[in-house]
Amino acid sequence: QVQLAESGGGLAQAGGSLRLSCIVSGGTLRSPHMGWFRQALGQEREFVAAISWSGVPNYADSAKGRFTITRDNAKNTAYLQMNSLKPEDTAVYYCNADSRKTVVAGSDPGPYWGQGTQVTVSS
Repeated sequence: QVQLAESGGGLAQAGGSLRLSCIVSGGTLRSPHMGWFRQALGQEREFVAAISWSGVPNYADSAKGRFTITRDNAKNTAYLQMNSLKPEDTAVYYCNADSRKTVVAGSDPGPYWGQGTQVTVSS
């Protein structure tokens, strides 16, 4: 059974930074493409960033220039470095993974999700 586990969320001040991690374990998911989505209270889930198995990133406009997605395939882990945080970045951040490369586009997430990690940015 494929499992995704996020970590690294917490409280930050506006302008600050946080680094999220997502580790994939279990199951038979090979060479997963991975993404980050977020859902603010009362709003729909939205795409943040994704990265292909080979390391090609894609970002939502809201993340460009502030967030960086990377991965370490040897550790089955993806990271989301978030800088210049804004109060509107406050949300639960979810990791997503799939063998289909369409997950990188952000519009077609895969079936595997983590439990989410809360990010709160104070003004």
